[in-house]
Amino acid sequence: MIKSLFIRKSLAQIETQAEESSLRKHLNLTNIILLGIGCIIGAGIFVLTGTAAALHAGPAIAISFIVSAFGCLLAGLCYAEFASMIPVSGSAYTYGYATMGEFIAWIIGWDLILEYLFGSATVAVGWSGYVTSFLSDIGLQLPASICQSPFIVDASGWHATGALINFPAVFIVALMTTLLVVGIKESASFNNIIVLIKVTVILLFIGFGIAHINVDNWTPFIPANTGSFSQFGWTGILTGAAVVFFAYIGFDAVSTTAQEAINPKRDIPIGILGSLVVCTILYVAVSLVMTGIVNYKDLNVSAPIAVAIDAAGKSLRWLSPIIKIGAIAGLSSVVMVLLLAQSRIFYTMASDGLLWKSFAKTHPKFKTPYITSIVTGCFAALFAGLFPIGLLGELVSIGTLLAFVIVSVGLIILRKTEPDAHRAFRTPFVPLVPILGALVCLVQMASLPLDTWIRLLGWMAIGFIIYFTYGIKHSRVRKEKQNNQSV
Repeated sequence: MIKSLFIRKSLAQIETQAEESSLRKHLNLTNIILLGIGCIIGAGIFVLTGTAAALHAGPAIAISFIVSAFGCLLAGLCYAEFASMIPVSGSAYTYGYATMGEFIAWIIGWDLILEYLFGSATVAVGWSGYVTSFLSDIGLQLPASICQSPFIVDASGWHATGALINFPAVFIVALMTTLLVVGIKESASFNNIIVLIKVTVILLFIGFGIAHINVDNWTPFIPANTGSFSQFGWTGILTGAAVVFFAYIGFDAVSTTAQEAINPKRDIPIGILGSLVVCTILYVAVSLVMTGIVNYKDLNVSAPIAVAIDAAGKSLRWLSPIIKIGAIAGLSSVVMVLLLAQSRIFYTMASDGLLWKSFAKTHPKFKTPYITSIVTGCFAALFAGLFPIGLLGELVSIGTLLAFVIVSVGLIILRKTEPDAHRAFRTPFVPLVPILGALVCLVQMASLPLDTWIRLLGWMAIGFIIYFTYGIKHSRVRKEKQNNQSV
């Protein structure tokens, strides 16, 4: 029984399944790189940078981004090799299936659901913050009861805020879900336009914000630790890195689109690594400018760039509406890409028989996995409407880090089990790179609060119930093996 839990899906089975797919191949290299940038440049820059600086790292949040980027680069190199060998929609879930077996694949697939589902909800809450701020600027004041989370979580526990629901967050999830049901080509075209807008806005903030930096705000650059592991000092930098790690999941989302790429074995590795490099440079620059303009203690808000622009005074006031419009547009594309990635994970797991068959259906006209898109959108809207951004962001980070650990370990295994398989891209310095990637991610996981670990274990417990009551009985790979043995 235990041995059967680790039944592997062969590379030949994966290729066959990809050929049977009814998903349309519409994405070229430009689309793929921009999807990565579109997802990476979002909540990290526009939302979580301020929260992580205020609560964990101070101005040294720039170092946190570099630490996270290093871990992402190591994991990204592993992802790139997998993507060049296994061009299907499952991302780390499929990679785990090919290397460590079905049960590990289930764990990582269920983990990816946590990552993308709560990720889209997190970004939607950030989108709501910028929309509310922008509407206030033009004289439209939304009631707090419909634009804030009904709950907050702090050191003393859960508290009611008096709000009913975060309606703008629910609205953007519903809108992006509708776009994804209509088609991947339309979604990619929308994303391309949005990426150009938000990169331009970010460059404007960096270029004009430099002149307003007060170096006193960078002193001390690494605030002294308060006595708590996660609050400032070098341990605070590590916690900050773990929190903002969520910002980098865009390159993981790139790998989920492999089955809809025109030339996935070449373009997916380039898209993963290219988007990661571009976005790291922008993240570090924005965090330095932001904490230079505003004292980090004042950045624990859902729209920190807007706060920085307002603090710069009249000379930058003209940039405020542009920044907010750019953030609103930019976060829209992040919500879309995260919902896209989530629906493709659901689709692939259902195609393997581990989730219900209806999740593997594609729309007769649009050729998109519309049922998984709608289900994902409904749950993401629910979480975005009810829960605060800090809680959601921490859950996403731990899910992302766990995915990267499994992919890094999986690459070492695949080099042993499939040494002669064709690889369009080979990760350098194996096993050093994947070992370092796994260790860096594990250290950041250990830096996250205990409550986050408890919620992860609770989420996994739910997943185990579904796997052992449904997935293990309907596994396509398991049935194929049984049929072969009976012949």
